[in-house]
Amino acid sequence: MKKTLFLAFVLAGLMAFAAGCSNDTGLQAEKGSYVTSDVYFVDAQGAGARVGSITFMNVQDDMLEIKTDLKGLPPGKHGMHIHEVADCGPKSLDGKTTGPALAAGGHYDPAHTGKHMGPGGQGHRGDLPVLTVAADGTAKIVTVVPGLRVSELKDRSVIIHAGADNYSDQPQALGGGGARIACGVIK
Repeated sequence: MKKTLFLAFVLAGLMAFAAGCSNDTGLQAEKGSYVTSDVYFVDAQGAGARVGSITFMNVQDDMLEIKTDLKGLPPGKHGMHIHEVADCGPKSLDGKTTGPALAAGGHYDPAHTGKHMGPGGQGHRGDLPVLTVAADGTAKIVTVVPGLRVSELKDRSVIIHAGADNYSDQPQALGGGGARIACGVIK
């Protein structure tokens, strides 16, 4: 009996040791990590009515799943991006005109590429897939983005733009998405 208990104790210790010695630099521990952001309409006065939520979840090493549960948006295609700052407030860039959610800063671009090349591209890491809103104003999509992790999104914001995104800086900068119509802080 004592021998059996001793062997069980040794085996449990070896299993715990092996689990702690994996060579994946901690990425496996993050798999399944998620964060949900509440999203609100924005205008020059600030945040308005709640639009819904977006959940970001690690599904593989360097792979992020995005689930949207949004309503009340204008039908059609909209640019969607991770922005640098966790602030959906209005801000003035020229001292005269105040723009909605400009306090969120620019697209998340830690490598300072200055390029807009789409999700998983060699440009802004904050470039996300285009959000398609149904005729009834809802957007319930599930999509995957390579090259992002939940840990990078914390203390940033997610922005939905008025127009579509062509993943290029031509003919308009930042894909031509235009005005920011909805925003959510990612905590």
